[in-house]
Amino acid sequence: MNRLAAWSGRANATGAAGAAGATGTAGAAGATGTAGAAGTAGTAGAAGARDRATAPGLPDWAEPADRTIPPRLATTPGQTTALGAATTSGRLAPLGHADVPPTPATAPPTRADVLAAALRLEGHVLRTPLLALESLPGVLLKAEHAQRAGSFKIRGAANALLAAPCAEVVTGSSGNHGLAVATLGRSLGVRVTVVMAAGASAAKADALRRLGATVLAVPGGVDERDARARELAARTGARLVPSSDDALVVAGQGTVGLEVFEDAPGVGTVFVPVGGGGLLAGVCLAARDLPVRVVGVEPADARRYARSLAEGAPVLVPPSRSVADGLRGQRPGAVTLPVITRRVDELVAVDDDAVEHAAELLRRAGVRAEPSGAAALAGALTTGFTGTAAVVVSGGNTAEALAATGRRRTAGGRGAGSPRAGARRIPTRRITPTDLTATHLVPTHSTPTDLTTHPAGAVPGAPTRGVRS
Repeated sequence: MNRLAAWSGRANATGAAGAAGATGTAGAAGATGTAGAAGTAGTAGAAGARDRATAPGLPDWAEPADRTIPPRLATTPGQTTALGAATTSGRLAPLGHADVPPTPATAPPTRADVLAAALRLEGHVLRTPLLALESLPGVLLKAEHAQRAGSFKIRGAANALLAAPCAEVVTGSSGNHGLAVATLGRSLGVRVTVVMAAGASAAKADALRRLGATVLAVPGGVDERDARARELAARTGARLVPSSDDALVVAGQGTVGLEVFEDAPGVGTVFVPVGGGGLLAGVCLAARDLPVRVVGVEPADARRYARSLAEGAPVLVPPSRSVADGLRGQRPGAVTLPVITRRVDELVAVDDDAVEHAAELLRRAGVRAEPSGAAALAGALTTGFTGTAAVVVSGGNTAEALAATGRRRTAGGRGAGSPRAGARRIPTRRITPTDLTATHLVPTHSTPTDLTTHPAGAVPGAPTRGVRS
């Protein structure tokens, strides 16, 4: 048994993740109205200068914190606070990677959990279309940029919050997961605090405040951000909802894959952007033993999954400076890595030039994807494919789209999800309760020959699994 197998064994207990049959109702999925600009709180002047001096590297959008932390969060919705490195009694203490352990491994998510999530999410998320563009023959775009909160992240966040309701949530996010949690929090009446790293998008921080979330800034990268979120949740009693490394979150993200494989059963390859790994892990579960190649796409300077698979052990990479800010993960997850290891066919890397080129192609087609949302297309264009490929356009939270945050988002009309003439939408089919007992996804027009199974990575004609730079 290699080091990776031994490490991932912690997450190999049997059982379904979360309460598969858990129910719950949220507020109107399309909650409307503008979350009033709650204003940025924080102490300026000498106190602010003192905090900035002890917490170098914080962005301009982060207001300094000069307060104590009681059992409940001492902030008001819409506040942005910087978590400094120095501390006095009652303040947040310095935190290293080893001080707060990662989220404990739970029963690993299964494909049954993904099917259960699909039922749970009915009425809370949009079933986004597959778009076929004349300018990209052979490519079907899974339009998650047109999703509620502007990205696929609403799926995992909603599954986690609906399966286990709570009153207060803390999460670490580069922006999109935080936007998803904040959107749901506003609908469900849940208090939300989002911890962001210093290099996070100022536009996303502003949008979070408009949604009523408390935004905390911490120096460092994604690893420091997530460690601080764990500490804050433990200290305040709020529920921690990780952006990716959580069984319920992974199951929710996997509904992206279910929809792709239902709506385009003939697809040969699916390209998935990789940040924390929750989306790729979820798509791997949805694909399971279907004859489809699953390809993950990472930024060239943040190849933690590719390196971990190559070295046989989890690898921590330095903070990324990729233009795809949503993909700047530093370490693979305890929940996601074993799932990805068992099913992914290939991991490829793309640089900023490739991502920006893909984003421009999408823009010309009327698909307003953010750089992270264009990364999967960059991977498809860089590596090539045979037959038909599905490409997950994971997010559309551009500066323009974020400026409108707080107004109702839909999949129709001109906007992030409205392609120009020349695009056609693939008809969709919804999951029914009987699908929970199905061994395979069976589209209504399938024949038994469509269900031939192959070991992962052994699809006839498919290249051998590997890691490509």
